[in-house]
Amino acid sequence: MNGLALALLILFGVLLIGTILLQPGTKGGLGASFGGGGANSAFGAQGATPFLSKATYWLAAGFLATTLFIEVLIIRENRSVLDKTADKPTAAAPAPVVPVPAPAPAPIPAKK
Repeated sequence: MNGLALALLILFGVLLIGTILLQPGTKGGLGASFGGGGANSAFGAQGATPFLSKATYWLAAGFLATTLFIEVLIIRENRSVLDKTADKPTAAAPAPVVPVPAPAPAPIPAKK
């Protein structure tokens, strides 16, 4: 179930980004570079703006609902994001330092 919810969340996120970028802004937006001017003939006098606005609302609602659903699944399992990091030692943690006694200096030979 978690995999399906995560896949839906990614799908809603990508589609939401796409619909936001395709909406015409004050200077034409990214939609103009993908042939946004031709949308007037396909969608009427207002172009694709009402369709993209409604699609953005629905995709944002789906993204929010999926996010909340994933959160409910996490709460029901009584787990936390911190539980995953507490079990595994981190690679950046230094090993404990154990002092090693220095070797005794070699005796100096006597001069004759």
